[in-house]
Amino acid sequence: MEIREPESAETERIREVVDSSMTTSFRLSPAQIDGLVDEQFADEAVVDKREDEETLLQVAETGAEIEGTTIAGFVEGRLEDGWGEVRWLFVDPEHRGKDIGTELYETATETLRDRGAEHICVTVLEANTEGHDFVERLGLEHDGDRRVEIADESVVNYVYTEPDVDATLPGSAGEDAADEEFPETERVDEQLTTADDGTTVYIARDEEESGTAASFFVTYEDDAHTEQYGFYCANCGSLAVSMNNMDRLECSDCGNTHTERSTESYDDSYL
Repeated sequence: MEIREPESAETERIREVVDSSMTTSFRLSPAQIDGLVDEQFADEAVVDKREDEETLLQVAETGAEIEGTTIAGFVEGRLEDGWGEVRWLFVDPEHRGKDIGTELYETATETLRDRGAEHICVTVLEANTEGHDFVERLGLEHDGDRRVEIADESVVNYVYTEPDVDATLPGSAGEDAADEEFPETERVDEQLTTADDGTTVYIARDEEESGTAASFFVTYEDDAHTEQYGFYCANCGSLAVSMNNMDRLECSDCGNTHTERSTESYDDSYL
């Protein structure tokens, strides 16, 4: 397998890899995937990225030809404020299980370091149900959430960094999602709370489950977080959240839903 920079004629194949990867592994609607691919990986967008000295694009070329091409994976990174940020990493579903994702990551980060990166971070869309496990298997740690605008939609990126890095994250990561206001909440003794028929319910900000519109958070009856009450929907502020026998959450007020991440490891089943 060869990791190299893409040629100008390969933008269509890059979009195919991105689209098929997202369709298989991202908890996004077809319209959301189309919007993201069109914005981030249209011909002009890829050309602009190739011409940007601070942006890194690499593809993985294998010896196994599929549909007339040997491009099996794609990674995008960027240098900013002393950081090498891995923004996107995709592997064609038909090529997974061959460690292509790991090699793309390692080659990209080595190249970014050669270009001057002092630290490495990886941003993973909240909707990427398997990517979080993959990054954690690489030894990186969740270092915060960032709200970003992609294809006219506000989404959350999880930011992962190497352990014990004490440096300000690059500005491109977006606004700190932890500073967002939660609807129908207030602070009581520095804890985030909401009310249900006059009863104070405590929201565990660090016990988060992904949602299609916004995250869900575990709630408790007490400030010590020992007796679980249920779940809070950060999209509308409702506590009317149910869970079925497949551990799928749904808010009956706004329709926000959640699907559990894959129980299989990202590197084994996805890459």
